[in-house]
Amino acid sequence: MTRDTDSVSQRLLLNRRFLIGGLIALSLIGAVAAWRLMQRESAPTHLTLYGDIDLRQVQLSFNNSERIAAVLVQEGDRVRQGQLLARLDTARLEPQLAQAEAQAVAQLQVVKRLRSGSRPEEIAQARANLQAAHADLTNARQQYERWKSAAEISAGRAVRQQDVDNARTAVQVAEARLAVVQKTLDLAIAGPRREEINENEARLKAFEAQASVLRQQLKDAQLVAPVDAVIRTRVMEPGEMASPQRPVFSLAITDPKWVRAFISEPDLGKIKPGMPAAVVVDSFAGRRFDGWIGFISPVAEFTPKTVQTEELRTSLVYEVRVFVKDPADELRLGMPASVYLQLKDREPGSRDERQ
Repeated sequence: MTRDTDSVSQRLLLNRRFLIGGLIALSLIGAVAAWRLMQRESAPTHLTLYGDIDLRQVQLSFNNSERIAAVLVQEGDRVRQGQLLARLDTARLEPQLAQAEAQAVAQLQVVKRLRSGSRPEEIAQARANLQAAHADLTNARQQYERWKSAAEISAGRAVRQQDVDNARTAVQVAEARLAVVQKTLDLAIAGPRREEINENEARLKAFEAQASVLRQQLKDAQLVAPVDAVIRTRVMEPGEMASPQRPVFSLAITDPKWVRAFISEPDLGKIKPGMPAAVVVDSFAGRRFDGWIGFISPVAEFTPKTVQTEELRTSLVYEVRVFVKDPADELRLGMPASVYLQLKDREPGSRDERQ
């Protein structure tokens, strides 16, 4: 009887433990569900970044080292792409270019003459000289035969041996002259050597290259705007000596403009390129400039001193470039700006919630 009573007591105790454990588990599940619900309801719906307005700048200088003849724009002027901004003195460049072009033209005629070969008249003249040389040789041989026959018939008494030798020498001279004239005709028919033509063609290319360099230097004597921009600084004046190392103007490119802001690593996963943004500056209270995220740095860095938010001053952050639309060109370089990003509501079961 005592054994049965103990068994029943143990069963009741075990059931009570299971009941308490189940109640505790249900309580924990409810608490977790409530915590997640509160987190979802209290999650921020927007993100604010801080930075300043930035834009591209161009330091514009001449390619040549020469004295400046004229500066045609003032600080603050708006310039268009290709607009003339300043000129150099070209009094020495222009004669050099004229000389190089004249040399190139003269050398071109030489190359044309060599490529054309000998003229028909030159070949005809060489043939005529060859015929004359043949006639002279025939006459010299006949004279020699007469002197030789007369010497043989008279046994050397009617003709001097010196006359016979002179006649023989005249034949040899006529033969040599015939060979020279024959070679002259062959050269006239063959025309100039390929090596001579190549040499003069190379000389022509050198003259043309020199003229091309001078033309480019003459073109570089005019300083033009590379893009639409605003003259930010006019550094040099007429009469000063320009060089590639000394800028004449500093240009500010008004489009595109962006806000150079920074974001901490915990918020990095909330943004992405192309995400719309609203930009606010103190100078235009109540106005918002439309923009979008154009660049997110892949490398972390220490927060710059210009960022004044306390929670970021000692953190590693990532640079974010938020492009902004400013058709009226009202935003200026260095303006402090706030960027507001609207965050989308996370769906239940998203990756963040599963983690």
